[in-house]
Amino acid sequence: MPIIQNLIQLYTHDFSEFWAGTSKGDLLPDGRFAAYPLDEYWTRPRWSAGFIVSDGILAGFVLINDRAHSGEPVDRNVGEFFVLRKHRGHGVGRLAARAVFSQHPGSWEVAVARKNVRAREFWRKAICGTAHATDVLELDLENDKWNGPVFRFNWGPARA
Repeated sequence: MPIIQNLIQLYTHDFSEFWAGTSKGDLLPDGRFAAYPLDEYWTRPRWSAGFIVSDGILAGFVLINDRAHSGEPVDRNVGEFFVLRKHRGHGVGRLAARAVFSQHPGSWEVAVARKNVRAREFWRKAICGTAHATDVLELDLENDKWNGPVFRFNWGPARA
């Protein structure tokens, strides 16, 4: 979908600050970042892509898959999550994340790159700040598959 690929250019630009000193995030000769492999999000069951909208305005995107970073079974995983800077800090991302979790109750993982400290705090508040999330674990992984925190939790109806 061209709209998500366009948004991924912005996402990659934001994320490139964490790749300083590496070849990751380098621009191609045409001045763009490499396209993100999205085909599986249209063809695999339990994989999906969606837009984040705020007051009727496109504000970001979310990619959902079923790949666990922890190695433990999981129903869904947040593959990528992006909110435009203009919309950050106003609850747009938190509402979007919780809406996605509510659309797909069950076990979830959210992995955060170690250097992305702001994202780690965002996910702590989005997940832990509600009665919908239970059995919340924050794992600290450092292996050949992932380097950073991984939030594991179950999402369901709010408990009293």
